[in-house]
Amino acid sequence: MSKLYFRYGAMNCGKSTNLLQVAHNYEERGMNVLILKPRTDTKGGDRVLSRLGVTRKVDFLIDKDKDVFKLIKDYVRSKKIDCILVDEAQFMKKHHIDEMFSIAVNLGIPVICYGLRTDFMMNGFEGSERLLLLAHSIEELKTICKCGKKAMLNGRLVNGEFVFQGDQVAIDQVDNVEYIALCPKCYFELKEKYEKSRSKL
Repeated sequence: MSKLYFRYGAMNCGKSTNLLQVAHNYEERGMNVLILKPRTDTKGGDRVLSRLGVTRKVDFLIDKDKDVFKLIKDYVRSKKIDCILVDEAQFMKKHHIDEMFSIAVNLGIPVICYGLRTDFMMNGFEGSERLLLLAHSIEELKTICKCGKKAMLNGRLVNGEFVFQGDQVAIDQVDNVEYIALCPKCYFELKEKYEKSRSKL
């Protein structure tokens, strides 16, 4: 039986790089892959961007009301697909994850989703929360904090300053927003500094 996979990790852990490597591995063996990405992720437009400089055009940008199961079921009538790869899966809606679960189970196509588990306030994303419930296989892609410890969380900087309030979705490298992977200890130290500075205002 084909499976739904969730490969998650903090920022800069190599999620997009891993996705592109998996696509290459399939295609090197003469197999066909489809790459999906939510339209919400405006960084790179219709491309998957790896921090190593490798990029690739996605096959489909997924709108919030798109039926992914129907999209794939219609597509495979004319072309065999061996694997579906999903970048920035945290931005997918709950119904998208349900549809991808159905693709794996009912269409027999493995679906590998890459994304963040939590946002910069340690809250879950809709897509990630559903993947944690439904994925047959869950794997953490590891990276390190600036202090050298394992990074689990994501810090948001706006104009170079850490912030711990704001909208859940703010795209990396857009409008002076960037993200840094942090270990829990560094995260709480930075959050405490932020809250102290806010209390003085």
